[in-house]
Amino acid sequence: MITKRAPLPLASLLLCSGVVAGCGQVNAPTPAGGDQRQVKPFTISLRHTQVRDDARLKLKLLEDVAKGMEAAVPGLTVELEGIEDKVNRFEKLPAEMAAGSPPKIFDLFGGSDTQKYVKAGRLLDLTPILEELKLKDRFFDLDEFTVDGKIYGLPTASFVEGVYYNKKIFKELGVEVPKTWEELIAIAEKAKENGITPFALAAADGWVINMLMNTLWVRTAGPDSVQGFVSGSRKWTDPDVLDGFKRYELLVKRGYFPEGSLGLKYAEQQYKFRAGNAAMLFDGSWASGAIADPQWSKIANDVGFFNFPDTGGKGDGWINGSYSNGYGFAANLSDQEKEAAKAFIRIMYSDEMQRRQLKETGVLPAMKLIDQSGFYPIVDEIMKTTRFKQFPAFDAVVQAKVREALETAMQELVGGKLTAEQVVEKLQRVQEAANKEAKR
Repeated sequence: MITKRAPLPLASLLLCSGVVAGCGQVNAPTPAGGDQRQVKPFTISLRHTQVRDDARLKLKLLEDVAKGMEAAVPGLTVELEGIEDKVNRFEKLPAEMAAGSPPKIFDLFGGSDTQKYVKAGRLLDLTPILEELKLKDRFFDLDEFTVDGKIYGLPTASFVEGVYYNKKIFKELGVEVPKTWEELIAIAEKAKENGITPFALAAADGWVINMLMNTLWVRTAGPDSVQGFVSGSRKWTDPDVLDGFKRYELLVKRGYFPEGSLGLKYAEQQYKFRAGNAAMLFDGSWASGAIADPQWSKIANDVGFFNFPDTGGKGDGWINGSYSNGYGFAANLSDQEKEAAKAFIRIMYSDEMQRRQLKETGVLPAMKLIDQSGFYPIVDEIMKTTRFKQFPAFDAVVQAKVREALETAMQELVGGKLTAEQVVEKLQRVQEAANKEAKR
């Protein structure tokens, strides 16, 4: 029987929120001799982040995965625990890792998070399990969960970040999908002149601002800039990096974002766009399920998606996309718990589950699918953008203190308290301190 813990209060959903897949019917094995009384009952915790109203489909899929696990492993009870993504990633899970008491299966972010927990000895090496289940070669990319050649986590999906647009509004304005920065600005100006919000933006959560900000400075300074900040070969104050920040500042100064955006949470920017009250929305592919669902969206049949247009910089033609959101497993699993973990992996990462995830929620698969037909039309447009060269989200690379500084500084920029020049100067000071600390 699946049990659930009450979720913590909502804070914000992260660029890289966890995504999940469902499962089909799984036949439970019978213990030797057929005597169910020989099985010792046990419970395994499964921490997820599907707590928002519009994550209901993803949660249903995960509940089906849990049911499949219980059917496959005698004596098993799966305890689902829902926690808001940011709370899990930046507060609860780090504290549990420090104490050596993480959940048995949990939402895990790739890159620096995974590396940190591997170094602390908290994550289970999944390499032998993947070899046993013959799944390793089925994934598109496991780099963000691989440390020293061993795999410590599994991505549930891929993502890209780009611009959703209201096709009906574009048609009424007489504009086409922009290919350059200048064309984008012309569309935003025309929308504003016609009383339409150019970009839906909720800035109460700093990470939401930085989805677009990350793309802008990579456009102008190139995809190697982020790693360069950490290595010291690049600076936030470099002219080509500043160029990206100044472009964001221009969007703010010209009033292309909603009034009072600093008081709006992440979900509200989607509500505004889905209601048909904005021409464009910069968001991740994970948002496509709700945007394309007629039950949630008034523009389900009038929405498109494009990669952010060129700026003439070093990063033109790239897209923020990766396989950062996934699941990890505690290093200290018992033999019984490892069987439950294997069942989770076998069910969650089956072709059926990945296809169901894409079909029912619009979330891009982490694994290679043979048949990609029968999905929301918007999925086809998003899938086309995955052919661009991809760069990982900056917060999978830079130190936590730098990420926090960027979030607060950008909120101050949106609020008119800091200029673009002041933002990058502040970031460079924090970056230099973080780099020095990392060398100790």
